[in-house]
Amino acid sequence: MKLLIVLCIAVAAVSGSVLPSDNVQVLRYDNDNVGLGNYRYAFELSDGTQQEQQGEIINEGREDESLVVKGSFSWVGPDGVTYKVTYVADSNGYQPTIEKEEEGPGAVPPGVVASLLG
Repeated sequence: MKLLIVLCIAVAAVSGSVLPSDNVQVLRYDNDNVGLGNYRYAFELSDGTQQEQQGEIINEGREDESLVVKGSFSWVGPDGVTYKVTYVADSNGYQPTIEKEEEGPGAVPPGVVASLLG
């Protein structure tokens, strides 16, 4: 369980390791964590960076007690494309899914695609 917590902290640190900008503002910040088990947090920044995560203790009080963490983080790359990692971290390890949302230069805007499809 300690390894899982360390892994979650490492993921959070990596996802926040974007070069800082003086003009980035916090648009949303939610935090529900009293430090006694289950928790949830989320934030969104004006540069398109977002992160949300929730943790839940399962089998509490039993020998096989563990923490299951689910979440996602996303950012807009220098190419203008949004990258998103969705993950689950549990007794099976860290299980990420990576998505690339084509919204950068050369991508067809969703409104144009919708109008072409009728």
